[in-house]
Amino acid sequence: MAIAPTQNAWAFAFGIMGNIISFIVFLAPVPTFVRICKKKSTEGFQSLPYVTALFSAMLWIYYALQKDGSGFLLITINGVGCFIETIYIILFVAFAHKKARVSTLKVIGLLNFLGFCAIVLVCQLLTKGSNRAKVLGGICVGFSVSVFAAPLSIIRVVVRTKSVEFMPFSLSFFLTLSAVTWLLYGLSIKDFYVALPNILGAFLGVVQMILYIVYKYYKAPAVQETEKTKKVPDHSIDIAKLCLENV
Repeated sequence: MAIAPTQNAWAFAFGIMGNIISFIVFLAPVPTFVRICKKKSTEGFQSLPYVTALFSAMLWIYYALQKDGSGFLLITINGVGCFIETIYIILFVAFAHKKARVSTLKVIGLLNFLGFCAIVLVCQLLTKGSNRAKVLGGICVGFSVSVFAAPLSIIRVVVRTKSVEFMPFSLSFFLTLSAVTWLLYGLSIKDFYVALPNILGAFLGVVQMILYIVYKYYKAPAVQETEKTKKVPDHSIDIAKLCLENV
């Protein structure tokens, strides 16, 4: 496979690394769907993370198609992402109760079909060449920033409950590594729209890992010691009611 003229060796290396790491991140929800299939129920899990991930992948593919070959490595991983997220959504709809199923299908219709079609239509009719790439890049950045901001809810729950039960370190680590890799890729090909949202992603990932270390190894023992001295019944905190699933 020939490397496009605008891609140097470093860009190609970062792009390949980004593909590998992002693939691992895409597979992170597999245990969740194994559980859903075994229990034949989606329980309290939400479909929104998978629907928005699919929409994001669709947007980045459309953006990469405007890059005249230099966006090939963006297309490969987001193509894989579209396939994986579609499988997740199909499984969710198959095992969800009626209300959740209808809600999911409505969001897919509005966001992934009507929303995406509207973006494509507007861009095709009102923009051309480099201007189209700029408009799409801006849309991708805006949506990616909102997706990267989602972990803020988990960070808030960790601080409130002093528990990292719903924020596994491995996922935070790979999300951070993915953001850093794509940041370096964006910088190496001088693509502002690829690099910018990953600055926020890398920062929030580092914050999550720091919080994990603090509350897992430093705060937790102190909290347990305080609870022992109070001599009151131990009432466990139902963290699941405080936050939505974040993958």
